[in-house]
Amino acid sequence: MAEEEGSVISDLKLGSEGNGEDTAPSAGIISQYVKDLSVENPNAPASFQWQEAPQIDVQFNIAAQRIEDDIHEVELKIITSAKTESGTAYVIDLAYAGLVGMRNLDDNNAHAFLFAEAPRILFPFARRIVADAARDAGYAPLMLDPIDFNGLYLQQMAEQQAAAQGDADGEGAPVGNA
Repeated sequence: MAEEEGSVISDLKLGSEGNGEDTAPSAGIISQYVKDLSVENPNAPASFQWQEAPQIDVQFNIAAQRIEDDIHEVELKIITSAKTESGTAYVIDLAYAGLVGMRNLDDNNAHAFLFAEAPRILFPFARRIVADAARDAGYAPLMLDPIDFNGLYLQQMAEQQAAAQGDADGEGAPVGNA
């Protein structure tokens, strides 16, 4: 009985048409990798003696590009630096990327997946690399706070829509010289 059940399940294809064409929307991470990693420790070993707590600056950016028809590369760029009055303790510059496969998604859903969902999936792995790089440079691991990529995406889309609406209403950037 279990064998029959297994064969039924293995033959079941969700979202498939009888003609063999797959029409169901799907998206997922194919692979992930470190594209570029730079760790600078410019003031070592003197920086290990500094007593003041460093100011940590974290910046990130998300980029996506089409590789093939259904495959995109999403790159999560994270730049962190630890600075004190005495100087820079360390700088970590990471480009962590993933190949994303998407099929049968409309443009809005594809854009949202590339710039909100894919970075959300990639971030925990990039976060660990940053923590390990800080530790390997001789400092305490830098545990980045979780990032709400979906919230940031929705906020950015709302700002772009408001800016486009402002431009349409003639409230955009001033024109001419005063």
